[in-house]
Amino acid sequence: MTAPAYVLIPQAPELEDYLRLRSVSGLSPKTPAQAAGALTGSWTFCHVRTVDTSLIVAMGRVIGDGGWYFHIADMATDPDHQRRGLGRQVLDRLLQEIRRAAPPSAYVTLIADEPGRPLYRSAGFTDTAPDGLGMYLLLGTQTEDV
Repeated sequence: MTAPAYVLIPQAPELEDYLRLRSVSGLSPKTPAQAAGALTGSWTFCHVRTVDTSLIVAMGRVIGDGGWYFHIADMATDPDHQRRGLGRQVLDRLLQEIRRAAPPSAYVTLIADEPGRPLYRSAGFTDTAPDGLGMYLLLGTQTEDV
């Protein structure tokens, strides 16, 4: 059986595809309203689909101010299509867009789950610690200090 052919699309996937890819790749589930905000509120987005079936199999996006701060989010690849360089294609495309628009001192961040760390390190990302430590606040939970 031959591996499917892929094409990178420099835009956001459809809402249903975004939600499905988040789910199958192990990212936290989101509501359609949250997904709609992500799709329309991103600075740039890209996704990969198969040529033969048009199945969306990888994606990533950038949120940011378009000037000096950019955050890569929603990097996801369908497990049935991992280990084929699709995450690298998505990451390279997003970084290319940032480099095209940003000054050399632009700050690019991401949250790296364990499986993605080798990919991000190979692209030049480094851990923030001990100089800094990523933090988060999950609204509506016990960790939120009201």
